[in-house]
Amino acid sequence: MKICVAGAAGAFGTKHLDALAQIDGAEVACVVGAPGDGIEAVAAKRGIARACTDLAEALASDIDAVILATPTPLHARQAMACLKAGKHVLVEIPMADNLADSIELVRVQRQSNKIAMAGHVRRFNPSHQWIHNRIQSGELTLQQLDVQTYFFRRTNMNALGKPRSWTDHLLWHHACHTVDLFQYQTGGQATRAYGLQGPAHPDLGIAMDMSIGMQSASGALCTLSLSFNNDGPLGTYFRYICDNGTYLARYDDLYDGYDTQIDLTGVALSSNGIELIDREFIAAIREGREPNASVAQCLPAMETLDQIERSFS
Repeated sequence: MKICVAGAAGAFGTKHLDALAQIDGAEVACVVGAPGDGIEAVAAKRGIARACTDLAEALASDIDAVILATPTPLHARQAMACLKAGKHVLVEIPMADNLADSIELVRVQRQSNKIAMAGHVRRFNPSHQWIHNRIQSGELTLQQLDVQTYFFRRTNMNALGKPRSWTDHLLWHHACHTVDLFQYQTGGQATRAYGLQGPAHPDLGIAMDMSIGMQSASGALCTLSLSFNNDGPLGTYFRYICDNGTYLARYDDLYDGYDTQIDLTGVALSSNGIELIDREFIAAIREGREPNASVAQCLPAMETLDQIERSFS
């Protein structure tokens, strides 16, 4: 299967290249990057045959699928371009930065009869899979999901410490992970959702702090705190408060409420969530089926994000 990775010079593009190298039968035939990204050097280092700075050029070539690890504002437009060119597409989270574009992407996917998947990695992390499997079997019932997503980003820099050409967003990017995860774990769209946001940054124009609350049809709660102002341990930490135990997910590790680590051996083929996403994408193409985290399955998260955004005013 010939795959193109767009945004391959960036932090997440690199993670996808590393992941694809672990998957039998997956060939990275092309990489795409913005001018000045050094995309030719990326291709040369990894022995990739083709490098270009125009996605349209890649779409005109002999590839089967595209993985988009490009800036968020480009996601929806580029994903639709891939589908219209007859290519399967995996778009990094979020699929769009607004509800209207998300709806249109789902419409284009259905019309194209190609696979379109969103990179909702929390569905695939073994720690969250372990919880999901036990919720599905009836061993656990979620009472509250408490989540902290903390960064220190008072300047417009990316995960590699380089200047960004676009501005990241706590709601449409970082909250998207938890909104989708909560609805995935509870089995339906939140019946209530609201948010509060702090003052906008004078230069970036975005809220640097945010608080979100949700409730499922079963009554389970989600409490989410997000910040770009946090000067301390960075990342996202999840506390699952259940009827039969409390569990803490830290990246790919899982602990019980007394900080005893839980053995996740056998939960998934890999402990790397990005690799598991890529494996699902490729398997769905080969098997001709809808993948877990298809854009249609992830649309309810975008609807809830829109509801939260409207609650700010």
